Amino acid sequence: MLALRSSLRKVLAPRAQAPQVCSPFATGPRQSDGTLYEFRTYLLKPSKTNEFLENFKENVHLRTAHSELIGYWSVEFGGRTNKVFHIWKYDNFAHRTAVRKALANDKEWQERFLIPNLAFVDAQEVEITYLVPWCKIGTPPKEGVYELATFQMKPGGPALWGHAFKRAVNAHVELGYSKLIGVFHTEYGALNRVHVLWWNESADSRAAGRHWSHEDPRVVAAVRESVNYLESQQNMFLIPASFSPLK
Repeated sequence: MLALRSSLRKVLAPRAQAPQVCSPFATGPRQSDGTLYEFRTYLLKPSKTNEFLENFKENVHLRTAHSELIGYWSVEFGGRTNKVFHIWKYDNFAHRTAVRKALANDKEWQERFLIPNLAFVDAQEVEITYLVPWCKIGTPPKEGVYELATFQMKPGGPALWGHAFKRAVNAHVELGYSKLIGVFHTEYGALNRVHVLWWNESADSRAAGRHWSHEDPRVVAAVRESVNYLESQQNMFLIPASFSPLK
């Protein structure tokens, strides 16, 4: 009987809860907000790139009547050229679905832009991202150029590498040579991927700032920690279109 009581106490005794791991990229604030950012990349026919951009410029108001355009850029270098990259903001997935349905039924948009320009596009790529909780969309001080730096992190998610990545980004921000516009974590697309969008006054000011940062011990220490979780990285140099909200 004593042995039975002892066994019951062990079974009924409250179990210690596993410790929670917090991260700067934690899903709570991000998912309760719901706001998502769609990254769209179009690979265009070389002979039709300028015509495509001019046509979109003339009809951009038809598209932005349905949802908010954050920015629209041409890729100057960093991968394939004759490529445009744009970011669209949605309140949530239901909002995006409603917008896509409305666009399909918008005859003016279909006839004036979409149908005539589909033949100019060789391929399209789409990613769904969230803005990380510790970052808001920044405002550039004036017109300039942009860099989209993309980091493929090791599997394990933000709980593994989130703090180190945030320190690396902030180390660059504190030097002040570049303006942070946004840090985005991919939800659909390649997972464990983070995009960092920077504004610079010019390509030369960006290059000078990078050389300066490589000699700053704070940046070196933060980056050295972050690269332990890095699998690969790439970047694109972006020129904003005349109709882009971010210039």
